[in-house]
Amino acid sequence: MKPFSLDVDALDFEKGGGLLPAVVQDARSGAVLMLGYMNREALERTLQSGRVTFFSRSKNRLWTKGESSGNFLHLVECRPDCDGDTLLVQAVPEGPVCHRGTDTCFGDLPPGYRMLRRLEALIAERKARRPEGSYTTRLFSEGIDKIAQKVGEEAVELVIESKNNDRERFLGEAADLLYHLLVLLAAKETTLEEVEGVLARRHSK
Repeated sequence: MKPFSLDVDALDFEKGGGLLPAVVQDARSGAVLMLGYMNREALERTLQSGRVTFFSRSKNRLWTKGESSGNFLHLVECRPDCDGDTLLVQAVPEGPVCHRGTDTCFGDLPPGYRMLRRLEALIAERKARRPEGSYTTRLFSEGIDKIAQKVGEEAVELVIESKNNDRERFLGEAADLLYHLLVLLAAKETTLEEVEGVLARRHSK
């Protein structure tokens, strides 16, 4: 979890009659998950518990997302907008967000949406927990040399397939290379965001 600070006293609760709109975004994929409202107490509970809590206007009480379904939103970061009257809440969802069973309150996400981010998060989880029977776990257990070797092997296989006309095999090898590259980045304690930062700096020159 990234460290962050939030000055609750600087927020403008009065503008919305004691409530702030809170846009919830998936911290891994960037998808907008839902919109809720927070009063000061809901925000303070969210920051204290790490589980996103709202003020339910229909129930007229505090409501922690997932309190009945178990599909909690685990807080990663919370930041105000420029006027201090709206919140952007970045969280990791535990299961479907909508009560209708969809990924978000705006419907299901399309297949493959921000897949690299989601895969990066899954690889990080495998690295931390090391579940038995996982290929990713085995790679981390074998160490950096083996992971780097696999990246090299997959790169060569992709080059070979690029000389052929089998599109599906080429796409498969490209996917294998990206997966192993993400494992290597995780092994080196680096992220896609850092790589994107390098590309952005190069592009700005």
